[in-house]
Amino acid sequence: MLDSAFVFAADLIRRISCPVVCHFVWAEIRDVQFSGHDRREIYFSRPPRLEKRDVLVVDAIVQSGLTQDFLLKRLQETRPRSLKLATLFDKPSDRKVDLKPDYFCFAAASKYLAGYGLAGSRGWYRNVPYVGVQPRRARRLGLAGQAATRKERKR
Repeated sequence: MLDSAFVFAADLIRRISCPVVCHFVWAEIRDVQFSGHDRREIYFSRPPRLEKRDVLVVDAIVQSGLTQDFLLKRLQETRPRSLKLATLFDKPSDRKVDLKPDYFCFAAASKYLAGYGLAGSRGWYRNVPYVGVQPRRARRLGLAGQAATRKERKR
């Protein structure tokens, strides 16, 4: 599972009835210049041995699909019996590659989701027990939690 999906994955694996082994995969994305051209490189932590195993990759959001597509191709090289992708949110309108999650919970349009393991402004709000959309001003200033608190006080 990718690290942004840890809360979703915890709830998901509690519902899976067969034995489960979990591995976290960290993706590092770097923008580099190569021969005078801008290029984005994706590095992953070393994948576990997956040969002849059923593998479910769990992520929180599939947006452009570039990271997940690259990871799935890399994992396919390890010859798993099956390889599927599950995501909490799918954003097909932002897709840059031909990738469709095998399982998804919600189609989403907003680019600024936070909570339930998803980091918002400055990496905050992962601990919020629901997913919310950050207001534009809060995204800019990193004040989404403070803005919500002020609204509650006015009530």
